[in-house]
Amino acid sequence: MDLHMVLHNGGCHCGRVRWRVQAPSSVVAWQCNCSNCSMRGTIHFTVPSERFSLLERSDQFLTTYTFGTHMAKHKFCKVCGITSFYIPRSNPDVVSVTLRCVDSGTINHVEIRQYDGKSWEIS
Repeated sequence: MDLHMVLHNGGCHCGRVRWRVQAPSSVVAWQCNCSNCSMRGTIHFTVPSERFSLLERSDQFLTTYTFGTHMAKHKFCKVCGITSFYIPRSNPDVVSVTLRCVDSGTINHVEIRQYDGKSWEIS
């Protein structure tokens, strides 16, 4: 797997939420079966929070959805409703980036793994 770091840009459908993340050009992405991820069809990869940055005035278009323990922070655009990233319950020091929200051209390879989010406490 290529561990060469590149800058990936991405964001929501309407373009009001934009961000930049430093990650390899080859990523391991997770398809989770928890209630939220399975309903949204989310496939994501994680990066340390210091390698993620919101661009320009994106924060004014974000709102947060939480449920259950309220530990996970699902960030979505107030205009188009797309969750392009979130802070996971399992590791609040990282950002989970929605793979399909990364602009094309910088990810060369994706390995998709399954995660049993329904059984999060024992996973």
